[in-house]
Amino acid sequence: MKRLDARAPDFEAAFTSLLANREAESARVDAPVAEILAKVRAKGDEAVCAYTSRFDRLDLTPETMRITGAEVKEAASGVPQDLLDALNVAATRIEDFHRAQLPQDMKYTDSDGLTLGQRWTSLDAVGLYVPGGKAAYPSSVLMNAIPARVAGVKRLAMCVPTPGGVLNPLVLAAAKRAGVTEIYRVGGAQAVGAMAFGTETVAPVDRIVGPGNAWVAEAKRQVFGHVGIDSIAGPSEVVVVADAKNDPRLVALDLLAQAEHDELAQSILITDDAAFGHLVTEAVETELKTLSRAAIARASWRDFGAVIIVRDWEEAARLVDRLAPEHLELMVDEPEALFARVRHAGAAFLGRFCPEAVGDYVGGPNHVLPTSRTARFASGLSVYDFLKRTTFISSGPDALSRIGRAGVALATAEGLEAHALSISERLKIIDRG
Repeated sequence: MKRLDARAPDFEAAFTSLLANREAESARVDAPVAEILAKVRAKGDEAVCAYTSRFDRLDLTPETMRITGAEVKEAASGVPQDLLDALNVAATRIEDFHRAQLPQDMKYTDSDGLTLGQRWTSLDAVGLYVPGGKAAYPSSVLMNAIPARVAGVKRLAMCVPTPGGVLNPLVLAAAKRAGVTEIYRVGGAQAVGAMAFGTETVAPVDRIVGPGNAWVAEAKRQVFGHVGIDSIAGPSEVVVVADAKNDPRLVALDLLAQAEHDELAQSILITDDAAFGHLVTEAVETELKTLSRAAIARASWRDFGAVIIVRDWEEAARLVDRLAPEHLELMVDEPEALFARVRHAGAAFLGRFCPEAVGDYVGGPNHVLPTSRTARFASGLSVYDFLKRTTFISSGPDALSRIGRAGVALATAEGLEAHALSISERLKIIDRG
């Protein structure tokens, strides 16, 4: 774990090192992923079934790839009622927030007499990838499927790996609650390929969303352009800005909540009190003695964790913008005022009683967020990811006569004669009356 002090002469070099991309820690899988995608594209179901047998120890046929409605119903029936109730609370809040995001169509007539506008329409089909490796995430099913359904997407196709043939009941219950009816027991790069290119059993989709391991992320990168994707997600990360009025244990737990995701996750504390920073690091060590995922969290905290001491919150805001974190917690007296100074963060959690985990499950806004400093230019998943805009123009003779000559001039300047003629010949008709 790194300790940095903004007052130290070597701070800039140390902070620059902290910003270093974690991609170097990940194995390169571009070549094997390309091979998998090529085989899935060429051989369809045959390749998908072969890779599923190889990687998930599950022998599939085209007839058994799809999880039936009866299987989903049976799995969901075995989920305890308190968990179904919790899923419903989360789903309702997620749906309400994303429904509030829905944009309005636009139409107006300008001063030259042209009617201009913009119409929003949903995608036809979306593929949802749900992890099934180190952990299963029913919350991710809700976060990916519900915005798509709210946006109006008619077909939601979900792929989830089932190593050894084991279905996760809570994941299937979440899919049922979110309105997903098309589910395949396929994971990895082969699932991405099946959704992108289509097979005899899986029809192709228009966009693929959802988290996954390095193989899934690389597969999404390689199919982008043929289909849309949400993002290339990296390891999870959090920056907690906290003063000494906080309970060190609560801050430590918030840091570990990210560290326990993955050995490559990053948790950073920014504080204006060095003694408090020391208390937090002690609390982290104490919690690691009993945490169920201590080995993962310890590796993350050791290799990528940091405590940064700053002079004031203005300096803290500047460092947050440079980090552009996926998650930002502001545990200070006036979190709204500090948040107003921050420009780059995937999602912010304001106040001493708003841990990031609230956003993971029941807050309402999406937990699929930009990682690896991409919050400088990217946003979290929303209904906009499942909508597209179509602009339109309506012009009569009078309107064209007012603006057409400027269009002819610009087309001529660009050397595009047919462009110019398509306008000028109409202007001649208008001029002749």
